[in-house]
Amino acid sequence: MLSCRAQKEGHSPAGEAMEGMVLIDHHSFINIDVFGARVIRDAKSLRKFYAEINKTRKPGLPVPVVDFSQELVILVCLGEQKGDKTPVLSKLKETDAEISMALELVEQKKEEATTVQTTNFPFYLYKMPLVDKTITFQRIDH
Repeated sequence: MLSCRAQKEGHSPAGEAMEGMVLIDHHSFINIDVFGARVIRDAKSLRKFYAEINKTRKPGLPVPVVDFSQELVILVCLGEQKGDKTPVLSKLKETDAEISMALELVEQKKEEATTVQTTNFPFYLYKMPLVDKTITFQRIDH
């Protein structure tokens, strides 16, 4: 017997928790409407991303301070979303050259039942300790 109830009770990620991963920025409304995840390894690329989203924001969002000599940044853009979903990143597999990460979208619980779902275009920015490996992402849909 399968039901959706198990997902509502609690969610466990597809892989292992990532050591040292911290959410450093999140906004619900940006001008990027494509789902995707990527690794940012330098300040110039991070500033370029913020310059792109700040084209349509006044005032613009400040660029987070990251020490790229010790950390890297993972950017997750969810594209068009209805309702309130949050990405959960976990490690599926790690080899000498690569880390494979699962990217799952988890529905956030609401205290009040509402019939109106807003449409938004969120992004999430995480930092983690620097690794000299290729990081790949695999979207996990439930």
